[in-house]
Amino acid sequence: MSEVAGIFGFALLGYLLGSVNFAVLVAKKHGIDILKEGSGNPGATNVKRVLGKGPGNLVFALDVLKGFVGAGLPTLVGYVIATQSITLVIQGDVFIHGVAGLVGTLLGHCFSCFLKFKGGKGVASTIGGLLVLLPIPILIGATLWGIVFLLSRYVSLASIALGVSLPLSCFFLKYAQPQFWFAAAIAAFNIWTHRSNIGRLLTGTENRFVKKA
Repeated sequence: MSEVAGIFGFALLGYLLGSVNFAVLVAKKHGIDILKEGSGNPGATNVKRVLGKGPGNLVFALDVLKGFVGAGLPTLVGYVIATQSITLVIQGDVFIHGVAGLVGTLLGHCFSCFLKFKGGKGVASTIGGLLVLLPIPILIGATLWGIVFLLSRYVSLASIALGVSLPLSCFFLKYAQPQFWFAAAIAAFNIWTHRSNIGRLLTGTENRFVKKA
């Protein structure tokens, strides 16, 4: 398998995987069309807001798993090939192929071919994929997400903080340039998908999770 063919193949597999929207499927099991409820966003946050913690946390976990599998596909395929003594060879850096799988997964999640190219914001799937590709920066980012959320109660603000922290962590931890620029691209994509949330944060109209008495 040539490097270009491998990158394209894993990106395509990732896109098909990412296009499976668990928020829509879980909400449908509860008799809800999540595209018409709450913010209308088919993601874990909206499911949690509309249906509660159980369904919302389930969607979040499934989306994390989706990103993990998308980024881990090259490693999994390489392992199967090695154990089965198949002559097919994945050429090039496994990290690059993992990036292709994750990018495809995120594009599928945000622009699903099953939802007329609509979708979620990809934060949970990004976390899952980066657990494979950049485990230490994403653990730092996840910690920061928790702190920002607890202080502000804004999921969007916490998610933006997580994204911005990735290239900063790679820089201070002296990661190689491919990892740094990949993290920077993820941060930019994260900010772009949250552009409407940023507008609402600036105007003070963003939804927040408030503790119930």
